[in-house]
Amino acid sequence: MPLWTLHGDGTLKPGEVVAPHERLSWGKTVGLGAQHVVAMFGATFVFPLLMGLNPQLAVMMSGFATLIFLAVVKGRVPSYLGSSASFVGVATAIYAAGGNPSHVSGAMFWVGLALLIAGLIIQAAGARVIHRALPPVVTGAVVMLIGFNLAPVVAKTYWPQDQWIGFIVMLVVVVLSVGVRGFVGRIAIFLSLVIGYALSWVFDRVFGPITSFDPAAGKVTTHARVNWDAVATADWFGLPPVSDLANWAPHAATNVVGFHLPTFDVAFTLVALPVVIALIAENTGHVKAVAEMTGTNLDRDMGRAIAADGAASMVATAVGAGPTTTYAENIGVMAATRVYSTAAYVVAALVAILFGFSPKFGAVISATPGGVLGGITVVLYGMIGLLGAKIWKENGVDFGNPVNLVPVAAGVIIGIGDVSLQFSPSFTLSGIAFGTIVTVAVYHLAHALAPEELKRGSEGAVLIIDEPGAYRDEDNAPA
Repeated sequence: MPLWTLHGDGTLKPGEVVAPHERLSWGKTVGLGAQHVVAMFGATFVFPLLMGLNPQLAVMMSGFATLIFLAVVKGRVPSYLGSSASFVGVATAIYAAGGNPSHVSGAMFWVGLALLIAGLIIQAAGARVIHRALPPVVTGAVVMLIGFNLAPVVAKTYWPQDQWIGFIVMLVVVVLSVGVRGFVGRIAIFLSLVIGYALSWVFDRVFGPITSFDPAAGKVTTHARVNWDAVATADWFGLPPVSDLANWAPHAATNVVGFHLPTFDVAFTLVALPVVIALIAENTGHVKAVAEMTGTNLDRDMGRAIAADGAASMVATAVGAGPTTTYAENIGVMAATRVYSTAAYVVAALVAILFGFSPKFGAVISATPGGVLGGITVVLYGMIGLLGAKIWKENGVDFGNPVNLVPVAAGVIIGIGDVSLQFSPSFTLSGIAFGTIVTVAVYHLAHALAPEELKRGSEGAVLIIDEPGAYRDEDNAPA
């Protein structure tokens, strides 16, 4: 029996929908796969850059992760798995505490395992277990503090490198995201990076080098915005490099990051584990969005999809890439084309793997000017944070109820303000980890102590979430 049945005569006629188990002609399927690659491209290599990992390796492993996901869900949930934004704050915290990329990979590996276990539990117990353990008031708070905790990274690391390029790129992101409809608007991050990259090159030619903070030197220097020395020496074909962890140092220009095994550390793992909550929310939202667009009940696949993402993240982090998550950008491609065929995702995954065999490509991405990243992240991190507020709004969370208000207020401030609680000279809880623990534990404590009239209605409705940039086309959604 073939993996996919041919849809009609292999073409898409007006008003038709291509189901996940169907495909168009292979020529059209390859074209659709290429669209999915472009849609996921920007975010998939931007986030590894922000985490101090290798973007070439991340793109390669995103392809393998997507194939693992599609195999586990048996092709019922079309999705591309790209680099997750939720871990950028985790990586920043680990580096600040003296860790290196292998510590980052080790902490993220355990998150993947926790997500796998959560998916298996949800598959066995049903999707309602999510709502009981992590009601929308809690999930929204955790997503919010993860995003807003990253504000100092923009202010202190990226923006000072080139504030005017950062400001212009920020405006480009806004214009493309809001002012342009269709496919172009859905790949706004990718196009903004390309435009910012080119603009930085023009500024170098017109205005000369810039004197600003240089993260490679760790101080203010005079340097070109675009430096392609590494691009010139990189091979066109080959595997990503092996990480030189023995000589790795924060902000060092000589850092070589690529393949490496994870290093496990309990303290760093505790910093990373709260991200599991955000990943469960992201995957839940993705499955719900796909179910709505395809007109299929996918509740029975919810746990399997979450477990698949966890397994894929474990594979990716085991070799030194970043963990993965389901991508809203690719939901947009499906909504616009009304083609939900998983065959297109297999093509996209294979193309991504091929990109991973080009060190030249990796060097070009790694040379992205810091000012460009500043303009992108000032919007992107804010979007992640505000997604938490979106979860509250869409689930009718009542902040007039102190059971919701008090625990969340404390947890959000702890997470955003990077408040810490020291247990010993070698172990401190702070930021995202501390804020998440307070939000979850104190909410359930408050819920247990509250009188019945306050408990009623404190949890909100059933969890509803769309990822940042998710495209909803009500007119084209299938009945």
